[in-house]
Amino acid sequence: MRFAKAHGLGNDFILVAEDEAPVDLAPWAVRLCDRHRGIGGDGVVLHAKAADGVSFRLVNADGLVGEISGNGLRCLAALAVRSGWAPPRHVVRTVVGPKAVEVKEIGTSLYRVVTDLGPPALGSREVPVALDPAQPSVIDHPLEAAGRAVRITATSMGNPHCAVFLDQPADDALLTSLGPALEFHPFFPRRTNVEFVTVVSPSEIRVRFWERGVGYTMASGTGSASAAVASIITGRAGRSVRAVCDGGTLDIDWPEGGSVRQTAEAEILYEGDWLIR
Repeated sequence: MRFAKAHGLGNDFILVAEDEAPVDLAPWAVRLCDRHRGIGGDGVVLHAKAADGVSFRLVNADGLVGEISGNGLRCLAALAVRSGWAPPRHVVRTVVGPKAVEVKEIGTSLYRVVTDLGPPALGSREVPVALDPAQPSVIDHPLEAAGRAVRITATSMGNPHCAVFLDQPADDALLTSLGPALEFHPFFPRRTNVEFVTVVSPSEIRVRFWERGVGYTMASGTGSASAAVASIITGRAGRSVRAVCDGGTLDIDWPEGGSVRQTAEAEILYEGDWLIR
């Protein structure tokens, strides 16, 4: 099986052609993502050529099939351009809709990608969260998790997210205790990605991530977008925000009534052959 390895700001993925994947995806993806007995990665991205670009399907490191990954999407867009499957401007087709991308090579195997992620979903049913009656938004909602009283702001970029705002960046102890407690909290029927957000200024946020099906990651594309959206709808930031992650920075723009556009890098690291059947 042929594969490529790529990362977006340290959030790394194994990219495999759709027709190479087995029917039983979960154990296969878990083995590939194992950092000692596999290739190592935060997820597997399955791809195929499409009329206007490429198709995208995500399997997280724990075998959970995900809806979308902003960093994984950028990695695939870069590989598609590098491999000649698509022009610099093309569409990545995901299960939550087509995402237009613009890819520019800026170094050896390094690409800057602008992604139109579409408008965020803010309603409690769309995220989703367990609120009855349903609400048009979920802002600073109180929850109990890991023995703490916290307030979360829930959003979706095609996958569920919640933001926790902190005065100082989350340390590892908080990340690894509160992160999984929120991921599996019954308030989130499809589990959730968790962003720990510190607002530095109206145009910059510092974010650390606990990702659904993965755990700690150095960066998250949809997570950064959701953190920016949460910062905007709570009045903490303006419409253009730089998200500073452990692995690097992403620039996010969300004009009122428009789509979320994200700009960041992706790097194709290597290609190889997986020999185990």
